[in-house]
Amino acid sequence: MPTTSSLLTNVGFFDFWEVVMVGQLEQLLGQLDALRERALAELAPINTSAALEEWDVQYLGRNRGELKSLSSVMPKLTKEERPVVGQRMNAVKSVLERSLAEKREELKERELLLALESERIDVTLPGRNVPAGKMHPLSQVMLEVSEIFERMGFSIVQGPEVETDYYNFQALNIPADHPARDMQDTFWVVPGQLLLRTQTSPMQIRTMKQQQPPVRILAPGTTYRNEAIDATHEAVFHQIEGLLIDEHCTMADLKGCLERFVHELFGPERRLRFRGSYFPFTEPSAEVDISCGICDGKGCRACKYSGWLEVLGSGMVHPKVLREVGYDPKKYRGFAFGMGVERIAMLKYGIGEIRLFSGNDLRFLRQL
Repeated sequence: MPTTSSLLTNVGFFDFWEVVMVGQLEQLLGQLDALRERALAELAPINTSAALEEWDVQYLGRNRGELKSLSSVMPKLTKEERPVVGQRMNAVKSVLERSLAEKREELKERELLLALESERIDVTLPGRNVPAGKMHPLSQVMLEVSEIFERMGFSIVQGPEVETDYYNFQALNIPADHPARDMQDTFWVVPGQLLLRTQTSPMQIRTMKQQQPPVRILAPGTTYRNEAIDATHEAVFHQIEGLLIDEHCTMADLKGCLERFVHELFGPERRLRFRGSYFPFTEPSAEVDISCGICDGKGCRACKYSGWLEVLGSGMVHPKVLREVGYDPKKYRGFAFGMGVERIAMLKYGIGEIRLFSGNDLRFLRQL
């Protein structure tokens, strides 16, 4: 007769079934004990999660596990044998499941320690240099210009980029049939009603409608014009508008304000000149030039041998604009000016290509 320990390992399911049929309950219980001892013996040396999962499938698997195979004979046992075998089987299962959980926790801690060791950081090593981000040159210029005028008492205001025809044109003395509209090729959202603003001047109207003089504001922002893109023109660009309204204001005040601005931004050696010009919302109007910083006004290729570089447009606020916002032009006067941020940046940094500002070329951005 075979020994108890050999029954589980040397006989198949049907041989085992014959043992049960002849009522050898003790041999069945011995097989369960043998399965438990063998499983625990194989579990002890396991040191990887993959091997542990294989052990779990072999002994406790729901479909092909050895304990599951033994439980399939339960319906064939007598009423007296079933509780005895069931208790032993549950005890074996409980021991194996508890041992499995302990081994999993052990391997988890072991693998964590190995991972920490392999990923350990040597804090004595010198740190790596991480390149710091830099402000975009256009943002630098807008910030610098804004700070200069803030020191002169101007407040920063901002408004919508989608404007109405009234604020962008009509209130600025540019009616529907005005030829100045042809100078500003417009991106219309709703033709004749809504548009992408062609200038930041609408903020002059919005501000004056909301407050009484004195008014001293600076309006930086993005503007849009349907223009062909080349070395000096972009369809999307930036402007800074300035406005001052008070009871006593003259062209001399405008000149003094812009002289201080130019000297702080470009240097005290720069000279200014005002040239007569035309803008619908100012009268009189003037273009402002500064002396070329490359040739010191003597004439070179950068200034087209004129000695001067155009910077901005300016003028005294037109009486029609003042009346439009409810100001009395006999009591209040003011001046306005506007500049392209890209133009100022090109002059300040000596850049000859406007498309570099929107090209995202890190080699260019790192230079400024």
